[in-house]
Amino acid sequence: MKKLQDKVAIITGGAGSIGKITAKLFLDEGAKVMLVDLDGESLEKNTKELNSEHVKYCVADVTKAPEVQHYIDETVKIFGEIDIFFNNAGIEGAVKPIVDYPEEIFDKVIAINVKGMWLGNKYAIPHMKDGGSIIMTSSVAGILGSGNMSAYIISKHAIIGIMRSAAIEVAPRKIRVNTVNPSPVNSRMMRSIEDGVSSGNAEKAQRDFEATIPLKRYAEPEEIAKLVLFLASDDSQFITGTTQIIDGGLSAQ
Repeated sequence: MKKLQDKVAIITGGAGSIGKITAKLFLDEGAKVMLVDLDGESLEKNTKELNSEHVKYCVADVTKAPEVQHYIDETVKIFGEIDIFFNNAGIEGAVKPIVDYPEEIFDKVIAINVKGMWLGNKYAIPHMKDGGSIIMTSSVAGILGSGNMSAYIISKHAIIGIMRSAAIEVAPRKIRVNTVNPSPVNSRMMRSIEDGVSSGNAEKAQRDFEATIPLKRYAEPEEIAKLVLFLASDDSQFITGTTQIIDGGLSAQ
């Protein structure tokens, strides 16, 4: 029996590498998947590359309640129910000290990374089957501090607060809610952050980041996806309200 046989999953941030690779793992384990993102072109491309009759996509802005309601309604209309919600959409924002941080970028980061997560839970929970699983993408930045990325760090701390509140609220329905908290992941987001840290010398920025991690490398998207799969499956039936850190030892220091 496959781990997610006939279960229905929503994955926000479906245009990104973690979203796409998680979708593949879910499909391989028997799930039906709805990918959600604002980037319709990349979303369509990822869906075609996944090449499965059990994956669909919906273009939506996670910061707008009617659009969140729309992707939930589309999932229920197409697949009938929701068992798994991978609440994953997020952006990095700018790399600047607080005194220089643009307010409009701060507002955008908080809107997507915090309000988008909250709205996703708000509209998904009423349609979720009892015993389901919500996985929210936070970060090691949600448990540690760092300079020059205040909006991102604030947002990732806030996600843990949303998760803990939701975990208590839905526990009577046996729905689990957890965060995954990765260290830097080898992805487009880190390329952007590296360039922000050291414009024109991103490779040095990557080496400097990797030097702070005991295992001396970034996480790969596949490694994050495997943790999400575990939390989505019945193998994690007694795990809720937790921060699942996957950081190569970074936060142990």
